[in-house]
Amino acid sequence: MHTAQKKVSESLARVDVVIEVVDARLPEASTNPMVHALRQARQRPCLKVLNKTDLADPEATAAWLKAYGGQVGITAVAVSCKKPADVAKILSLCRKLAPHRNDPTKPLRLMILGIPNVGKSTLINALAKRRVAAVGDEPAVTKQQQRVDLASDVSVLDTPGLMWPKIEHDADGFMLAASHAIGRNAVNDLEVAEFLAGLLLRRYPERLAQRYGVPVAALDAVGLIEAVARRRGAFLKGRGAEPDLEKAAMILLQDYRDGALGRVSLETPGSRQEMLAS
Repeated sequence: MHTAQKKVSESLARVDVVIEVVDARLPEASTNPMVHALRQARQRPCLKVLNKTDLADPEATAAWLKAYGGQVGITAVAVSCKKPADVAKILSLCRKLAPHRNDPTKPLRLMILGIPNVGKSTLINALAKRRVAAVGDEPAVTKQQQRVDLASDVSVLDTPGLMWPKIEHDADGFMLAASHAIGRNAVNDLEVAEFLAGLLLRRYPERLAQRYGVPVAALDAVGLIEAVARRRGAFLKGRGAEPDLEKAAMILLQDYRDGALGRVSLETPGSRQEMLAS
């Protein structure tokens, strides 16, 4: 982590615009505070890309764009890398952020930063319109920096996912784990699923009822996971009808990650303020 941070700091001296990629479902929880410090030290403008917007609640995303629109030095855009029109917005916005770098003699130099598994490499491939970066549904697929020429006058530097040393708020850690930005070897899947279940019961109960075909009004987080286990036939071997909570937890987590529960967001500007205040 320290080595990656040092390399990013050195490379920023040769960069015009920082593209910070975050998960649109949890924009602040997936924002690395070190990215802000690094780009501020070099006084680089930031294009904040709320990626995976096709999985996020549209109303929450609109609220986040409005919130980021009031921050100095940040331009925010919501995209899905599956949509070429969304991806095309990114280069246009970057050119506006660095108008002095707009011809082949002064090529526009970009750097993509963000935590693991928010879609940085997928975005690189979409911008390049070819596969130039390895992608996968696991954190830390990108291992080292690589430069990609997007055009004669634009290059972008891809970087490994950059985490910070200590996650200050437990809720952030659970949101990151639920969204698979933190590897399974570092978390307890059942605890993460309980957090996710509680959040979804508060904000999207109708999605859960529709997905799993169970009444959810009287359920708590553990009760929901038990209900998922029964509906999906997840029982412990040799234990009769005792539900396999760990298996059910993974079913819930995977359904969220795949978008099977519909477009849901784990935080909004309002919920973020409430969490910080508490």
